[in-house]
Amino acid sequence: MIRAPVRRSLLAISLAALVVSCDEPALQSPSDAGEPVLGLTAEQSTRVLAKVGDRVITLGDFGRTLERMDQFDRLRYQTKERRRELLSEIIDAELLALEARRRGLEKDAAVEDAIRQILREAMIAQARKGLPAPADIPASEVRAYYEANADKFSEPERRRAAAIVVGDKALGEKVLKEAQKAGSGSAWGELVLKHSLTAPKDKSAAPPLDLAGELGIVSPPGDPRGAHPQVPEPVRAAVFRIGSVGAVSDELVEADGRFYIVRLSGLTGGHRRELAAAERSIRVALLQQKMQEQERAIEDELRKKFPVEINDAALSSVKLPQQLTPPGGTPQPDPAKPSAPQPAGGAAPPSSDAGR
Repeated sequence: MIRAPVRRSLLAISLAALVVSCDEPALQSPSDAGEPVLGLTAEQSTRVLAKVGDRVITLGDFGRTLERMDQFDRLRYQTKERRRELLSEIIDAELLALEARRRGLEKDAAVEDAIRQILREAMIAQARKGLPAPADIPASEVRAYYEANADKFSEPERRRAAAIVVGDKALGEKVLKEAQKAGSGSAWGELVLKHSLTAPKDKSAAPPLDLAGELGIVSPPGDPRGAHPQVPEPVRAAVFRIGSVGAVSDELVEADGRFYIVRLSGLTGGHRRELAAAERSIRVALLQQKMQEQERAIEDELRKKFPVEINDAALSSVKLPQQLTPPGGTPQPDPAKPSAPQPAGGAAPPSSDAGR
């Protein structure tokens, strides 16, 4: 694999060669083409490649276009023909922009909003240039985060619940006794296929007998990270009262108008992730935290610099849409009211999308 500095040098040589190989005479160079990119010198960056109306396209502009690309996309532009194609695309973009300005489209509300968003992202990107890479965050900060957020790295015991579901209590009591006497997973599976309302109608599509009636994996009652939509809370509580894997609950469990014969089909002990295993995700979380803090600091500084006034009366007069009721359906949630939190299937480590 070519190292990044070497790749940048090759790109710089390719860009310089573009100027030398152009058949057209060079246009007059502008006085400033911005910061040099991809290893180009200041003089190389100001070399003019094309002119569109009053707009000059420099080698620096061309280099910045390449710099914004994925590294593999850049490899497509090694030949003179492909570089001319890219220059043609840049010229087309300039032509469309010139015509849009001529038509006054830059004053369109949607365009203004898009420009504001682009400028915001540019400000944030500029501010983030001084942030460290995840690997450069001091080990002391990583350890402090680990110790201050111990709950994020502690995994509770998790149990896999299976059940025979019936609609009649008397039948449930009868099947419960049979299940308690069953000595193997296959015997349990036969009972599921024979009695459970959740058993597949096509027996040939049924899972292995020892996996029949599987509902899902849950953590102890009260742990919000380990609920499961297919495991009612009474069933969840019951599976944590069972003493060993393969055993069945002592009693019939009623939930949501149905009766459950509950079986513990699997168990994973609780554990704590060691610092070494969690270090990478912690570094990413710390970088995300630094980004958020920096963004808030910039916003606070700008609020001091530029006066901000809010018209609360006008804000309160905004009317939101009424609830929408689809034909034959249930009313949709009122957008003015916060929705109830959804149960998660398990604890998730900090996101890793901020790595640099």
